[in-house]
Amino acid sequence: MRLESQVDPFILYLDQVLGLSAHTLKAYRSDVGEFLHLMDLRGKEDLGQITIVDLRSWMAHEDQTHSRSTMARKTVAIRRFFAYAQEQGLIEANPASALATPRIPQHLPQVLNEQQAADLMEQADSDAREAEEQSDKSGEQEGSEPPSAQHQALALRDDAMLELLYATGMRVAELTGLNLSSIDADQRTVRVMGKGSKERVVPFGLPALKAVQAWVDEGRPVLAAHRKSSQESDDEQALFLGAQGRRVGQRQVRDVVHQLAGQAHLPSISPHALRHSAATHLLDGGLTCVKSRRCWDTLPCAPPNATRMFPLSSSVNAMSWLSHAPKELTLRDKAATSSLVLSGN
Repeated sequence: MRLESQVDPFILYLDQVLGLSAHTLKAYRSDVGEFLHLMDLRGKEDLGQITIVDLRSWMAHEDQTHSRSTMARKTVAIRRFFAYAQEQGLIEANPASALATPRIPQHLPQVLNEQQAADLMEQADSDAREAEEQSDKSGEQEGSEPPSAQHQALALRDDAMLELLYATGMRVAELTGLNLSSIDADQRTVRVMGKGSKERVVPFGLPALKAVQAWVDEGRPVLAAHRKSSQESDDEQALFLGAQGRRVGQRQVRDVVHQLAGQAHLPSISPHALRHSAATHLLDGGLTCVKSRRCWDTLPCAPPNATRMFPLSSSVNAMSWLSHAPKELTLRDKAATSSLVLSGN
């Protein structure tokens, strides 16, 4: 029996028992599959024949072409696979238990200061306003060529995506996974499905609400009309769409953030930098610091080895705090709510 046949049961276990995210499952499938394929090529016929020497040889082989962070991920995947194999009775001893995970150099995350964040939001708002003004002028001037309706729709979409990213501190994958039903306009909250299929409710401010409403009312119908009827129904529920009417992809969101940052004459940033910026600005606004594991998930980004900052424990308290916060601490109503990511604990 080929060793690679063990991959599917392992992934099924991670999915149904541990509830890992689709992204994590994809990475584990690739990492474990490649490892077992190499062991197959080296003549291993049974998992019990694999030793710590084989594992270290594999690490030395992979280390030549991969970064430390990638090697750390691969090592964790292999360790988890062999722990699973021992638990299922496929092996008696776990050779990966002594496999050390490569240390990853710690770097401070890139963040924007509050003025830079405001400039970035203003750039997105400006593009959306400009597209709307061009449309109005073309309607008044006979014989003038109107701007593309799709261009206007994309400007509204980009503004809404950027506002929501900064207002909530959510991940790109979480943003692209949002549906129309995820937004509660009355409560100004969005229901987010995070890592490990964990759901949380995140409040956001008025600028983000206005941008999302403009996109849904005026921009989304334009792009939705480009979708072919044969395409998947999941796209019909998606909050954010691409130019072809399909659910927007993570790469498209990254391209939008890079483009708008360049137009605003800011450093080239990723959407994840907005996530860190949102958390940083909220902390600067006066969050209370507590060393409590139960509170770690309340911030959108908190590394496992860091002291967590516990903001508030409920959406009611979050919105109350926002409504009473001093104006100078609520940059566009967004920094104040940026990281009130509620875990439901």
